[in-house]
Amino acid sequence: MPKIIGDSLEEHRAAMRRRVFDALVELMADRPFDAITMADLATRADVGRSSLYNHFKDKEAVVVAFAMDETNRYLEQLQESLASQTSPTARLETYVRHHVDTSADFHIGLGPELRAILSPESAMAMREHVVAVEQVLRQILQDGVESGEFTIGDVDATVPLLHATLSARHASADITTRFVLGAVGAGA
Repeated sequence: MPKIIGDSLEEHRAAMRRRVFDALVELMADRPFDAITMADLATRADVGRSSLYNHFKDKEAVVVAFAMDETNRYLEQLQESLASQTSPTARLETYVRHHVDTSADFHIGLGPELRAILSPESAMAMREHVVAVEQVLRQILQDGVESGEFTIGDVDATVPLLHATLSARHASADITTRFVLGAVGAGA
């Protein structure tokens, strides 16, 4: 009988996933995703390989589940930060600062390079986490256009441009915020 972690099956599953996700992050700090095996994950997570396969069918399932878990955690924190902001300009500034300030916590190299080596199904599932975050930005921009705070001709075209700006790893939150607010015509 396998050992149960925690007081319930639900706690066990959550603890198992957290251990595997932590192992994935540690391994990806040392090597590329395609060099990681399920055996590596099991060893680093200190779980049996059969237990690992009971939770994930393969390493692509691990990385997709990890991305979704991180996205949910990110969105929860983001929504908490946005809750007290009432104007679209304040919400956009909060969005940008949150993204820049938490980039080290939530972005471990799950970008285009990883999606390029995943199966089409896994790559599509990975895209879903980006869409969830983009939707928050899209709504802020739409609200800003409707209120007259932003002068954007095409919100849908602006979203990926702003996200590309937010991918700049070495720009400060202040510089990035000023750039983004200027790009959307906030305060113009």
